[in-house]
Amino acid sequence: MAETLTKQDIIKDENIVYKKTGLMTDKVLSYCPGCGHGTTHRLVMEVIDELGAQANTIGIAPVGCSVLAYEFMDIDMQEAAHGRAPALATAIKRLMPDKLVFTYQGDGDLAAIGTGETIHAANRGENITIIFVNNGIYGMTGGQMAPTTLPGMKSSTSPYGRDIKTMGYPLKITELIARLPGTYFVTRQAVHTPANVRKAKKAIRKAFDLQKQNKGLTFVEIVSNCNSGWKMTPVKANQWMVDNMFPFYPLGDIKVDGELVK
Repeated sequence: MAETLTKQDIIKDENIVYKKTGLMTDKVLSYCPGCGHGTTHRLVMEVIDELGAQANTIGIAPVGCSVLAYEFMDIDMQEAAHGRAPALATAIKRLMPDKLVFTYQGDGDLAAIGTGETIHAANRGENITIIFVNNGIYGMTGGQMAPTTLPGMKSSTSPYGRDIKTMGYPLKITELIARLPGTYFVTRQAVHTPANVRKAKKAIRKAFDLQKQNKGLTFVEIVSNCNSGWKMTPVKANQWMVDNMFPFYPLGDIKVDGELVK
């Protein structure tokens, strides 16, 4: 007679290929299905967990979809006014330099109302980490055109597509940040495939490690979809991202060890 395996027999360390980090709360993620925010949250928390830094980390979440981060991240979190996360992170880090401090921001927040805060924090070389999720649109407030919206890309405020003549060019904020002397590590990643998830986690880990070494500002952009704002299924949104976002926002390291990657 075949032996009957119990749940306890199966759930052993050698059989587990994945388990949720304890730094993610039990609250059900409220992001749209297919959104990259949930995966990015998990990666940030996994890295902090692996660093053993839960009690020594402070995250700052401003307005936008990223404002929900404090509901899902089991660390000390502080909400900031729209676009002001880098300024608040600067204050916290200067007052408590031994803390691991990061901001978690979207493109409408970081590259629009918060452009000045972002650029000046980077130019000063504040020893913080910025996690920047770029989906090319205002996801939470109605799908309006963002500074990162692609040429010809439709949104609720550019229903015929972004017209460069009247609406200007998309802002490649990450390349701009990389050229400032205060930045030490600047990279652009994605989380739509397992391979990209591994690369993104490695980049986040490196950014935090460099902050612990007091190297200056580290910046990790995550190019993501917004299937709700783009009016697509998650699968189609991921493919559209690959076909359209990646050529304009190419993945990879932009600045490493204080030097631009050629």
